Amino acid sequence: MPVAAIILAAGKSTRMKSSRVKVLHEICGRPMLAYVLDAVRAAGAQRIVVVVGHDRESVMREFAQQSDIVWVHQQEQKGTGHAVQVCREALKDFTGEVFVLAGDGPLIRAETLSRIVEEHHSARAAMTLATSVIDNPTGYGRIVRDQAGEMMAIVEEKDASSDQRAINEVNPSYYLFDAPALFSALDRIRPNNQKGEYYLTDTLAILRSDGQKVRAVAAVPAEDILSINSRRELAVVNRVMQRRIQAAIMDSGVTIVSPENTWIEFGAKIGQDTVLEAFTWIGAGAIIAPASHVSASVVIGRDGKYPA
Repeated sequence: MPVAAIILAAGKSTRMKSSRVKVLHEICGRPMLAYVLDAVRAAGAQRIVVVVGHDRESVMREFAQQSDIVWVHQQEQKGTGHAVQVCREALKDFTGEVFVLAGDGPLIRAETLSRIVEEHHSARAAMTLATSVIDNPTGYGRIVRDQAGEMMAIVEEKDASSDQRAINEVNPSYYLFDAPALFSALDRIRPNNQKGEYYLTDTLAILRSDGQKVRAVAAVPAEDILSINSRRELAVVNRVMQRRIQAAIMDSGVTIVSPENTWIEFGAKIGQDTVLEAFTWIGAGAIIAPASHVSASVVIGRDGKYPA
């Protein structure tokens, strides 16, 4: 079954107090949107639609060399359901399965997306989403299940009752739909919530009323659901991604003497048996030869080589 992806990237940086569009803010040396694009490609997406809005020219220019992206402009931001609706023309001839994902969640993993696909096929579902169980669910939509454990609804926090707000299973916005079922359901959603927006999550009830299967799988590690709406959250996600980058580099045979005092951007290549001393900064695209010793306080810029 062919797989496509819709990535929602139309948001501004209002809460970040930035003139730069949110998805272009960098995580370890590259725009956060780049990580989401990598994940959907690794999970098998053959068609990628990115929804842009505010300062769309800057986003499109940043990824101009990536020819597999179709850009769709959401002129008015009227909710996630509306953002997906504007992709109808871009996917008018597509009858496979389609991911719908947020562009501001760079900690997403391809293996999680692959698990969603497996569960979707196993259940013969029209809609499958991956959920996460976290200690503090504030700010996330809650997953409401019946006594048998079947998902009944996704309730946004601002629309939730006090009992529903106590639920710890949340929706991190990892969706997989059968494309025809998705667009059929989108035709019937209404702006019946407090903000007057069209919620993608309202498709769940519509699909259930059509007799279609919907699945919710607790497949997303709590760390991975972190998205970015503020400079503080940007810093937190940078630290998480830095730990991942350093872990992969150490697993390849590199010694990092002081991980907390070392910074390595995504894309740096470091040879086996290299030793990185404390206070070393290595830029994206840098190449460090095998068995090098990089002294303290060394900075190797992007695309630099060591030894020179």
